[in-house]
Amino acid sequence: MTGEAFARLVTRLVVRHPGLWGLLRGRMRERFDALAPTWETRLGPDHLAAFDLALDGLPPPRRALDLGTGTGVVATALARRYPEAEIVAVDLSPAMLEEARRRLPPDLAGRVAFQVGDAAALDQPDGAFDLVVLSNMIPFFAELARITAPGGVLVFSFSRGPATPIYVPPDRLRRELARRGFAEFAEFSSPPATALRATRR
Repeated sequence: MTGEAFARLVTRLVVRHPGLWGLLRGRMRERFDALAPTWETRLGPDHLAAFDLALDGLPPPRRALDLGTGTGVVATALARRYPEAEIVAVDLSPAMLEEARRRLPPDLAGRVAFQVGDAAALDQPDGAFDLVVLSNMIPFFAELARITAPGGVLVFSFSRGPATPIYVPPDRLRRELARRGFAEFAEFSSPPATALRATRR
């Protein structure tokens, strides 16, 4: 099975049955550890275009979480956009985080904290973040609701839209998030990238 096919399969399974994550987590970590050295060669020039649209007009956050940061591209973009914010960037893959630390511009080193962590069970207090972003990342909806502060914003982005290996359709995102206290949904598109934004009530 190719890496992309495996990522699609794991995404479908875990979104429907989050309890399966414990069985699949190790293999996903191994896959992304192996991809880390060449990960940024896989990113298209406009992979953050829809993500940027979803952030336009939002008030600057105090604390932002980049969940599934990979090599830190989104964390770096957040730190540039919000110079007063503390950015926490979490990934399951230690090799990805090694690349992220190596690539982080020196002037941002004091404001971006990279941490190894599992998105299904984060080592963060309830309501810790007023902005949570996921780019090409499997969502764990109960945990997202726990860590997003009331009034905080959650942004999903998919760099290749439905062709992204780790992709969740917007109707599924809306349904799962609405059940957990999110509202004010908005969708954004800058082909091929797509994004969805929601606010925690």
